[in-house]
Amino acid sequence: MIDVLNPEHTASKTLNTTLEANEVTTLETQNEAPETNHHISAAAETQPAEPNSQTSEPTSHAEAPAPASEPQAAAPQAAEAREASSHEEEMDFGALLESFEHEQAAQEAAQAVDGNVVTGTVIKLTDKHVVVDVGLKSEGLIPIEQVLDHTGQPKLQAGQTIEVVVEHEEPSGGYLLSYDKALRHRVWDTIEKAANDKTPVSGLVVSRVKGGLTVDIGIKAFLPGSQVEIRPVRNLESYIGQTIDVRVIKLNKKRGNVVVSRKELLENEASLKRSLTLDHLEEGTILTGTVKNLTEYGAFVDLGGIDGLLHVTDMSWGRLTHPRDLVNVGDEIQVKVLKFDREKQRISLGFKQLTPDPWLDVAERYPIGARVRGRILSVTDYGAFVELEQGIEGLVHVSEMTWSKRMKHPTKLVKPGDEIETIILNVNPADRRISLGMKQLLENPWEHLSERYTTGSVVEGRVRNLTEFGAFIEIEDGIDGLVHVSNMSWTKRIKHPSEVVKKGDKVKAVVLGIEAEHRRLSLGIKQLQPDVWESFFAQHQVNDVVHGKVLRMAQFGAFVELADGVEGLCHVSEATDLHGVPVKLDVGQEHDFKIIKMNAEEKKIGLSLRAVGDEATRADVEQYKAPHAKEHGHGHSNSGGPRESSSSQSSSSTTLGDLINWKKREREE
Repeated sequence: MIDVLNPEHTASKTLNTTLEANEVTTLETQNEAPETNHHISAAAETQPAEPNSQTSEPTSHAEAPAPASEPQAAAPQAAEAREASSHEEEMDFGALLESFEHEQAAQEAAQAVDGNVVTGTVIKLTDKHVVVDVGLKSEGLIPIEQVLDHTGQPKLQAGQTIEVVVEHEEPSGGYLLSYDKALRHRVWDTIEKAANDKTPVSGLVVSRVKGGLTVDIGIKAFLPGSQVEIRPVRNLESYIGQTIDVRVIKLNKKRGNVVVSRKELLENEASLKRSLTLDHLEEGTILTGTVKNLTEYGAFVDLGGIDGLLHVTDMSWGRLTHPRDLVNVGDEIQVKVLKFDREKQRISLGFKQLTPDPWLDVAERYPIGARVRGRILSVTDYGAFVELEQGIEGLVHVSEMTWSKRMKHPTKLVKPGDEIETIILNVNPADRRISLGMKQLLENPWEHLSERYTTGSVVEGRVRNLTEFGAFIEIEDGIDGLVHVSNMSWTKRIKHPSEVVKKGDKVKAVVLGIEAEHRRLSLGIKQLQPDVWESFFAQHQVNDVVHGKVLRMAQFGAFVELADGVEGLCHVSEATDLHGVPVKLDVGQEHDFKIIKMNAEEKKIGLSLRAVGDEATRADVEQYKAPHAKEHGHGHSNSGGPRESSSSQSSSSTTLGDLINWKKREREE
């Protein structure tokens, strides 16, 4: 009994040896059948050992109580199992905690979206985001576009504390924040109050958008282009960066939309100023205004809520090409009210009326013949305008610039900006005109022209110009003479000077007359040759019979060439025979004509074919009859009676046609 109970008994050693051999098997079966092990352990504790049992029996009995000794061998394994189980429990708790935090963050984000504003600290700025610590497990990101000013630079810095709204958690981690929504929450009450009270708010124009501008009034508001000014504005970009006052005209808190207007404020302000200005506005009043706009015909000046027109003609006593030469947009100027229509609210303004009219005493200050200096303002085809003083200008006509006629355009002599000296030729204060001269300062080549060229002298020059009535020949610089078409030929009827001379030809001419005071020089080309008419009139007189050739026919008669360049007219009434029968005259025929009229001054000669027969000389008749009488006399030489009868018969039968034919035969022989 004691041996059995004594753990140091030999049998116990044998049991331990058996357990060591079966340790693995016993541990495996322990896990598989825990109830059996408990039953065996209980039996081992209550059943006593047999003292006289053989050695094989204890071995047999030891198989049953073996489980009582298993917990001692399996204790290390159980500890390891408990540690593994504890680790798994810790992991499950961490996952649950993380899930809880996610739920908490989601709940906080949901609350923020509902309108809660949280405070955060700017950690850093990147190209796309502003990283902000808002106290959540992850950092928040604000799109960089929300924090840029109108110049494109960020308005926030690292370390700055700001208010934001958490939008939602990003799938990739972190939270999307809104800086704009936080601003809306903060300033919305102020904006609503300003909209209800119709009070203006101040804002910064930050950008140009479709249809208008974006104005920062604490939040981004839309300013339509039609609401920027009272009048339409073309260049909206010029307002970017300006701080302006606007009025809230529409807002939607749910959508976060705000629409503002600047036009309403300007109209109200203009209406107030207009009423104040109209109270003391009257003709003759001198006011200070601001130039609002420039046009080709003048400038519009804001007098205080109402605009007046300053016409270009009332800007300066002198001539202005454009209003911008005197004023620019934005200039503050003093003007005088010239006319005021209260019903139509139209105001005409004057600027030059603030100074005395310089034309009032211009005749005394610029007497005729005085030498004055001035600046060329402009050059035209007909001359140059010269400014003598502010508001006083004169014209140098192209004809008064040089004695020479070669100049094609005034720009060949002067150009705008030149300082020149002139002479006062004429002053007309009523028309505000002053005539100036430049050539009068030079020697007049016409003054001593008659001393250099006497009448009848031969000169030589070049043809400068051709007109229908003649050709101008330049005989020296600034001196042109005219050869009229009537002085180009003694014999030909010249219809145009190009029939005789060409432009650029070098020709000779005779001086016919000089009028220096009118700058006229008359020349002649035909005078270089003898006058054939003078020669003809000197050699012939009325009743002379001349021989001529029919040149051309007219209804009233025939023109007959009597000499080279000399013509006479045979009227139809004079182109008959002795019996009054018309004689047909054809071009090219040659006949004898009698001169019945002569006019040396008009160079006219009257001819008659009929008068030639009436005035036939007896010598011609006798000369004609003589050969026939001799022939007849040879046949009747012995009888005088018959000869006389024959002669008488021959004389009575002689006709004008016989004489003409006889004369023709003589000329042919």
